[in-house]
Amino acid sequence: MCHCAIRPRWFTSAFLSLAMVASSIVLAQTGVNPSREDLGGARKIYSPYIARTARNSNFAEGVFWGDTHLHTSYSTDAGVIGNTLPPEAAYRFALGEEVTTSTGQRARLIRPLDFLVVADHAENLGLAPMIAEDNPNLLATKNGRRLSDLVKAGNGYEAFQVWGQEGIAKNTDIIDNPKMTRTVWDRQIRFADQYNDPGDFTAFIGFEWTSINTMEAPSNLHRVVLFKDGADKAGRVLPFSTFDSYDPEDLWKYMADYEKTTGGSVLAIPHNGNLSNGLMFATERLNGRKIDKNYAETRMRWEPIYEVTQIKGDGEAHPKLSVNDEFADYGTWDKADIAGLKPKTDAMLPYEYGRSALQVGLQQQQRLGVNPFKFGMVGSTDAHTSMASTRDENYWGKMASAEPAPDRYEHYVIRALGGDDALSTFEYETIASGLAAVWARENTREALFEAMQRKETYATTGTRIVVRFFGGWDYGDEDAFRADAVSIGYDRGVPMGGDLKAFPGKDKAPRFMVGAAKDPWSGNLDRIQIVKGWVNKKGQRQERIFDVAVSDGREIGPDGRCKTPVGNTVNGTSYLNNIGAAELRAVWEDPDFDPKQPAAYYARVLEIPTPTWQAYDMAFFGTEMNANVPRSHQERAYTSPIWYTP
Repeated sequence: MCHCAIRPRWFTSAFLSLAMVASSIVLAQTGVNPSREDLGGARKIYSPYIARTARNSNFAEGVFWGDTHLHTSYSTDAGVIGNTLPPEAAYRFALGEEVTTSTGQRARLIRPLDFLVVADHAENLGLAPMIAEDNPNLLATKNGRRLSDLVKAGNGYEAFQVWGQEGIAKNTDIIDNPKMTRTVWDRQIRFADQYNDPGDFTAFIGFEWTSINTMEAPSNLHRVVLFKDGADKAGRVLPFSTFDSYDPEDLWKYMADYEKTTGGSVLAIPHNGNLSNGLMFATERLNGRKIDKNYAETRMRWEPIYEVTQIKGDGEAHPKLSVNDEFADYGTWDKADIAGLKPKTDAMLPYEYGRSALQVGLQQQQRLGVNPFKFGMVGSTDAHTSMASTRDENYWGKMASAEPAPDRYEHYVIRALGGDDALSTFEYETIASGLAAVWARENTREALFEAMQRKETYATTGTRIVVRFFGGWDYGDEDAFRADAVSIGYDRGVPMGGDLKAFPGKDKAPRFMVGAAKDPWSGNLDRIQIVKGWVNKKGQRQERIFDVAVSDGREIGPDGRCKTPVGNTVNGTSYLNNIGAAELRAVWEDPDFDPKQPAAYYARVLEIPTPTWQAYDMAFFGTEMNANVPRSHQERAYTSPIWYTP
């Protein structure tokens, strides 16, 4: 039994009032509350965080994690072949709620995302739900009725083939009903505005423009289009599709018209250059003319960032281009184009991968005075399941047909249209990638969008490694280890995505300050590298990798490389974090710096080996896969570059 006295509320209030009076007398006597006069006229600002913001309004307070490229049942290539989850389910899953998947399984994330772009294909947006609802605008068209009949007869894949071969492959809208598009686009916008919760979760309005150029050269030129705005502005347009044009220059005109007529803001994010037949970063336009200064300026106006890693392969580097990089062959897709028709040639590769494209951009800068490929980096999923899942032990596949099942690894992702299965790609070749990390002031549409515009972003292959990367002229050797290292980074230099101008005065080499912390739910860190790209006096692309921080006391040699592997503790689906480091930091100075030579630098952070989704599948289902299927891999992060321009 409790014998505590229960004081009536009036007693408590009276006691507090007496205490406050007494405190006021004491404070007055001791001068604890100084007057404005005591502090002097123009007072200094005591709080360092006020001054910090005043010095740099873009000071990024935190990193926010998201997916800028997710498809739902509103994408025809998802909805008519099994995905039953609408955008609403995608948002709930991203927020950390449990959902029932299209195959009836229970799924949730280990932790929620901070932002999401539902980027359904613009081409016949919402065809599947319109079929399910017997939409009169759809059924009023000949092909709309035809596709509806196929789907309702259980022949969804046949309907998808008809739509793809007669429509997408020919850049022809076989339904052509803007009323249907308007209905679905308004729903998409309504869902995004409903789930957008400034400060806690950002739901961007967006869509994917799905150009494959032509079937004579089926090249992936896809872009995700992302609006900064809400329904009041984004609702005044319809998505731009490949039926409107397959040329990205026409997409940029659409974006310019949008901003001019609405006062809004929009950007585009290209992806999967590895399936572009060398066209993603080509030095010729689709009209056959050489890219010029206007093209370069226009492209960088509308496409500040590039999706460098996702399910359909990692696009940072290729082993044939980076022969001295033992980590380059990661998630490599290099068999053929997006349709599996034309085999890949070595001549295409430099114009398909992020690292070489940065160097091609420097080559063009020499010629034009403007760099057309001066992009930051993000990762995203391109999942067509409505579920942004990027962890290997929780991987829900590319399509609904590839959700967890004993035989899913055998399913096609790209079935070669020419019939040559050597040019097909299968589910076991996908990677559980990736995530977009954005350094911003706050979690709002405005702050995240502006951070993307200034390229203060980075990509990961699905893990949440935290990375800061700064470039400047005056960082001290110990600055990376100071508690105020981030403030020093901004005050004395530029963050990832920034431009480092020539040092005013005596020539000196730039210094880069980098730090990384492990994902607490993933593997320790193996190393931090800085990748430098430049063009020599002959105009040839050059690159060099420097290990700048390594774990476990290993040594970095005079050539800037650590030749000792971190080790591998993976055993089936388990691994040990008794190797590697929880955190790595470094200040590094370029030993080969030429002040007359433009260059691009970015950081790559590698985890220790961890199990792949294929290893988890083999353990869970008791299946066996080909020995060439990776059982372990090293997840990684790629920062946006810092460019040095004399």
